[in-house]
Amino acid sequence: MAANILNSSAAKKAGISLVEDADHGVYAVHEVVVAMQANRRTGSANTKTRSEVSGTGKKPFRQKGTGRARQGGNNPPHHPGGGVAFGPRPRSYAKKVNRTTRRLAFSKALTARIEEGSVVTVPALEITDGKTRSFVQQLLEVAGEARRVLVVATGFTEETKRAARNYQAALLMSADEVNTEQLLHYNKIVILDDALPTLAARTTSSRASK
Repeated sequence: MAANILNSSAAKKAGISLVEDADHGVYAVHEVVVAMQANRRTGSANTKTRSEVSGTGKKPFRQKGTGRARQGGNNPPHHPGGGVAFGPRPRSYAKKVNRTTRRLAFSKALTARIEEGSVVTVPALEITDGKTRSFVQQLLEVAGEARRVLVVATGFTEETKRAARNYQAALLMSADEVNTEQLLHYNKIVILDDALPTLAARTTSSRASK
């Protein structure tokens, strides 16, 4: 299977808008990746305050005459088994990034991978027998010995999905769902020819949402 390296001129010919300024879009990429990682956090860590821990509320000893500091109960944070002061509580870590920034980050990440020669295009990638061995063989032909490979297309057949699901070094993504973080994470990006128009639209219009 013939694979062609997608260079800048070929990308422009395909309608992909590249970010040619080296500094432009770097902060946008940072913002988008941080937001994506933050949005995956569950924020479910929880500790009990002094009002929530189990306790009687009775004074541990009398107010005066013991020579010790007065105590109102056994639940304050400085007591063993007491509540936690300023501990984590359930919260949302979600960050919002506007559409323009997401589109710029996607274009910048794709531009960087194209410029470093990590993106190749192939006419098609289809596994008819649904076997992982067949998928790995085709992937080696187009991506070489890359440790992590991202395959982007408009869609995949069920046999191709079944063949790829047990191969953890590769990920199949549709052109309208692939995101900035994935473009940066994988060593090699294989783009099928039918995905180029969708990627071009995501870099040049308001359709970009990742």
